[in-house]
Formats: sequence, structure tokens, C-alpha cells
Amino acid sequence: MNPKFHIYCLSAFLFFSGITNSFAQQTEEKNSVIIESTDTYSQIIQKASFVVPAPRQLRWQQLEMTGFIHFGMNTFTGKEWGDGTDSPSKFNPTALDAEQWVRICKEAGIKQVILTAKHHDGFCLWPSAYTDYSVKSSPWKAGMGDVVKETVEACRKYGIGFGIYLSPWDRNSKLFGNNQAYNDYFMNQLTELLSNYGQVDEVWFDGANGEGPGGKKQDYDFDKWYRLIRKLQPQAVIAVMGPDVRWVGTETGYGRETEWSVVPVDLQNQESVADGSQKEVSFAPKNRMEDDLGSREKILKAKALVWYPSEIDVSIRPGWFYHPEEDTQVKSPEKLTDIYFHSVGKNGVLLLNIPPDTRGLISNSDVTSLKGFRSILNKTFSRNYASEGKTSSNKQQIKTLTDNVYSTDWTTKGKDSTATINITLKEPQEIDILSVQENIMKGQRVEAFSLEYKSNGEWKLLAQGTTVGYKRLCKFPAVKGKEFRINIHSSRRNPVLSEIGLYKQSY
Repeated sequence: MNPKFHIYCLSAFLFFSGITNSFAQQTEEKNSVIIESTDTYSQIIQKASFVVPAPRQLRWQQLEMTGFIHFGMNTFTGKEWGDGTDSPSKFNPTALDAEQWVRICKEAGIKQVILTAKHHDGFCLWPSAYTDYSVKSSPWKAGMGDVVKETVEACRKYGIGFGIYLSPWDRNSKLFGNNQAYNDYFMNQLTELLSNYGQVDEVWFDGANGEGPGGKKQDYDFDKWYRLIRKLQPQAVIAVMGPDVRWVGTETGYGRETEWSVVPVDLQNQESVADGSQKEVSFAPKNRMEDDLGSREKILKAKALVWYPSEIDVSIRPGWFYHPEEDTQVKSPEKLTDIYFHSVGKNGVLLLNIPPDTRGLISNSDVTSLKGFRSILNKTFSRNYASEGKTSSNKQQIKTLTDNVYSTDWTTKGKDSTATINITLKEPQEIDILSVQENIMKGQRVEAFSLEYKSNGEWKLLAQGTTVGYKRLCKFPAVKGKEFRINIHSSRRNPVLSEIGLYKQSY
């Protein structure tokens, strides 16, 4: 990687995050803030508590689950990585139905899909004017098809968001490695995708950078690409090689126990992301699961802080593209549920890959698993026992925290950074799940929390954790109780809670 890469990417990050100078103590919510050398310990913690998501980041976080559609030349060759030499004649889905993809995703609770418009092999799923290595040279629909268009139209029909993945690495283009020429080529293709298909809600890059046809490496001009996206699709989040959304660091679907969305900008440079991304020697990226990224210890050493939330990706199958031999290895509904608890339930957004087969359809085995997964979630979260409870101290408290309206919240009085929420049910109920949400429009603040229940007159610990953020889910052995209490033990400022819930797992 070019040493200058770190410098211009960090500069781009600072620019696109809108980081500006601030007073010694920040007193209003912003997407980012600079830490001054004169700031005290308490001032830095206060600044961190005021960092909030940009509107596009908030919309993205509230999706909770997005879908990845890996489809292309690899679907027909049986590869995970094509080298760009396979003939376009191999791309010929017999029954492609993008509406089926989107309908299945929506029924599973997915609210946005990202299509692999071009993978590393360079084959384009739209009729790009800048290469013949695309659907226009394939037998599918006599070269008149456009997978991107059909997917966009399906997303519009079913009312979910649409995103694109455009691989920076192109193993077909002879321009790859000719830095300026290839960056211009990439800009032209990105412009096509961002200009010809209506609203694009997410643009997804990885840092994959192997050799091109001539054995050359390429220096990507991410700065220029970011500016283009902001110009043509300003509402789109740029992930994960981008300034809006970061990669969690693993492709298992399991997030960190402590997940801060407020992190040091100098720890989130794109060179680090690229170093952990896909390389030619292995399609599996390196594991980048540091214990935490935004604790007090980490932010005290930072030059600036930004809102940079975590996207947690995983495939429903062992591979990212469809392979018939993996039909028996599709993740079960129970496994997907566990992944949900450890991704969405750990302050992340789950990006679940669901690859169509050679017909151009999501296979029955995947559909069955997704339906079972959705059924489990629907049954489990259909009854919030906390909403049936009462508290002697503040009747409005429980009503606000269980109204299913994210923008309504409850907080403590004065400067109290701790809290206890008592919940008394009408009669004992069996409980094994706690849900807590902060109103991140007012920052991420909670550093430690716990849940207890009263048994034989004594309070007993059921669950405990560190960060909450947009959503935290805790599972524990089921207990039958009538009195519960949620304790906020530490917070960077007054905790601002949006929703709480007590549930019983249902399969």
C-alpha cells in the first residue's frame, strides 16, 4: 500500500465527517469533534457524549438488517473469486426474478439490499458503456438485460432500500494498475450506477487490491470517489471502505461485547481497513476484532472523535456466491437468530448475504431458513412484558420506554449519570431476554448496565453488559419473576433511554 494512502484517506475522512474545531467543552450534538491538547479528562468524556449520527447514519442504523445479494459470473463458474477471463456466454440465468429476491428479503425483516453490481472478476451486471465485459455481451435476454435495473425496480415495488457493491479490484480491466486511467474508469462506472437508477441508499466498497491483468497494483482514489457519491447521492451511506460505516472486523456475524459508535478518527483510517480486506492469497479477510474501539482509554488518546458505527456481515452459506453443494450447509433459523442477537443486539447492523442460484432465484433451502428465522423473531418479540408492568416512582417512565416510538425517551434529572428502572409485573412471568435502547440522536452514553430480579426477597443478577447504543439484547437462563430492575451503573452523561423490553425466547 502506498504510504501516502493513509494520509489522503485520513484527510478525506476528516473532510467528509465535517470535523471542525470546538470550544473546550462541547455543548451541542455534532457528528464529530476535535480533541484539543488542552482538554481535560472530563472535557474529553463530555465531548464524546455529544457525538451523534448524521441523518444518513441514523436511517441506516434503524434498518437493523440489510441484505447482500452476491450474484454474477461466479454463480455460474462455481468460484468465489473469478479472475476476469471467463466468457460472458457463461452468464445465463434461466428464470431470474429480482422481485423474488427482494420479497424474500423483506419477509425475513431485511429493509435494504446491496447488489454486487461488479465483483473482483470485473463482470458488470448492468450494460456499462465503458466495458464489454457485462450482461450486454451475455446470452441472457439476448444481451438486453440489466440486473441492476430489475433489482432497483423490485426494491421500489416492495418499499425497501437499495445499495450497490462495486469492487475496486477489477481482474478483467487492462487499465487496472494504470493509476489515473483506472481511477477514471472506475469513476465513470460509479457515475453510471449513481446517475441512472434513481436513489441509491448505500455504496459498499471493500479494500480488495490484488494484481490486475498485467500483474500491476492500483492506488485507489477513494477521496475522489467519496466526493462523487456525496455529489450524486448525498443521502447514501458509504461503507465499509468509507467514512460513514465501518466493518466490524470479522465475517462471522458476531459483534463485540463492547461496541462504541463513537471512536477515534485516527484509529479508523482506510489503510487499516484495506490491510484487513480480501487479498489474492485468501478470500477470507483478516480478523480485526479488537476488544473495543471507543473506551475511555482509547478516546483519551485520540486526535478527534467521529460517529462511525459497525456493520456486521455474514453469509447464510459457507460461501458468498451460490454453490449447489452447500445447499445442506445453510445456516439454520436458530443459528440466524443467535447471529441476530450478537449483531443487531450488540449495537450493529446485520448485513446478511443471500446468494441467488444459477436460475436467478434464491434457493428453497435458503428461503426455508429465512422464514423460520423470521418466525422465531416475530414470536419472541410479540409480547413485551415490561409494557405490562408498573413502577411506583414514575408512571410515565414505563409508558415512554415501551411505546415503540424511538424518538421518545426518558432520562435522569440534573447531572445524574446512573439510574434504576423498577418494573413490577401484575403476575410472575418467565423471562430470558432483556432489550435496552439508547436514543442515539442524543449520543451514545451508557458504559455499564445490569438486570436483576427479586427472588425470595433478594435481588439477584440476571445479566450485565457495557455498551448499549442503538440496541442491546441480553439472553440469560429463564427465570420466573414479578419484580425486575434495570440498573445503569455508569454513563458518560445523563443516560437517555428510548426503549426497554423483557421477553421470553420462542422457537
